[in-house]
Amino acid sequence: MTPVTVVGLDAVGAPPHPALAPALAAAGLVVGAARHLAAVPVPPGAATAALGPLDPAVRRLAAAVGDGVPAVVLASGDPGLFGIVRRLRAAGLPLRVVPAVSSVAAAFARAGLPWDGAAVVTAHGRDPRPALNACRALPLVAVLTAPGAGAAELAAGLAGWSRRLVVAEHLGTDAERVSEVTPEQAAVRTWDDPHVLLSIAAPDPADPVAPAGMRADNQPAAAPVGGWALPESRYAHRDSMITKSEVRALVVARLRPRLGRLVWDIGAGSGSVGIECALLGAAVLAVEQDPEGAATIRANAAAHAVDVRLVVGRAPAALAGLPEPDAVFVGGGGGDVLAAVVAGLPERVVLTLAALDRVAPAVGLLRAAGYTVEGSQLSAARLADLPGGSIRLAATNPVVVLTGERPCTT
Repeated sequence: MTPVTVVGLDAVGAPPHPALAPALAAAGLVVGAARHLAAVPVPPGAATAALGPLDPAVRRLAAAVGDGVPAVVLASGDPGLFGIVRRLRAAGLPLRVVPAVSSVAAAFARAGLPWDGAAVVTAHGRDPRPALNACRALPLVAVLTAPGAGAAELAAGLAGWSRRLVVAEHLGTDAERVSEVTPEQAAVRTWDDPHVLLSIAAPDPADPVAPAGMRADNQPAAAPVGGWALPESRYAHRDSMITKSEVRALVVARLRPRLGRLVWDIGAGSGSVGIECALLGAAVLAVEQDPEGAATIRANAAAHAVDVRLVVGRAPAALAGLPEPDAVFVGGGGGDVLAAVVAGLPERVVLTLAALDRVAPAVGLLRAAGYTVEGSQLSAARLADLPGGSIRLAATNPVVVLTGERPCTT
């Protein structure tokens, strides 16, 4: 079958790729947005289809392929980056792709920033919360925006996170504008579509070229090299007030942290659970009432090079007005805290309990709110040396881990 030629038109206004002219000269069908069709010399004998809804254009392209008619699709920038290539491949069409500079690459170039460690996400045509949570979690993120999910809306959701923003509007046109603003400034401005948002953490004091927390292994949101369920010795903590590694392994697994999700860590203590969720790509908001404990959380987050937003206050009052979480870990607090959490109906709630008399009321609260509840008691025994070279098992305190999950969650 004759492949459809998909050609990207440069977002920075450069001349089109040399492959475009011969592809157009042979084309019997040219498909693209009205502005793209007007920008290229479509041959007089070729049929055209202006993109609006994709399905009619895909049907025409499929018919052209079936009839052996050469077809060209015009797109912006790199059509393989959150572009039309995915949709055409899903329709089973054979493709030849000729990319141009993507709007993301152009935005970073206009800002004069390296972006080899950046994450690229989109808020176009989907729930914008995963894109927002990526900006909360990672030090360098490019967001392809959409009307209603643009710089103003995303910036409003970044209140409380230390970020600077670059907004690139109308790249490659006479109306191009690149602005560097704070989230507070971006939230109250009106931005033209289309635009690209760059979310950037504070500079790293040791490397002013890179934002703080930037990974150097080309894996901006992969599992941490050093693993998770780390030993307690990897964290500062007071009086052993830390979730033990065996328990933390199960708790983190139950929370399902990943890029695009927001996790609350309530009664955070040392911050170990929230920090490990952040190491796995999630945005994390820790709540701790003790100022000394809050200082410990800050130190531990810095030691592990993750960005954890900290709220110092007593739950449940401290939870008012916080961004809606996907999952919540309740490591401290009574029934009033759990009741406040389930009232917001997050997808998943995980809590640890040392006192057995608190298990049944907690299960009742979760079930009354519509959660399916699972529970386990964890009793670990660790190897410990004895005089003379012998080894014994030293028991840790047993802990009950409860997980509440709402039906039909991801």
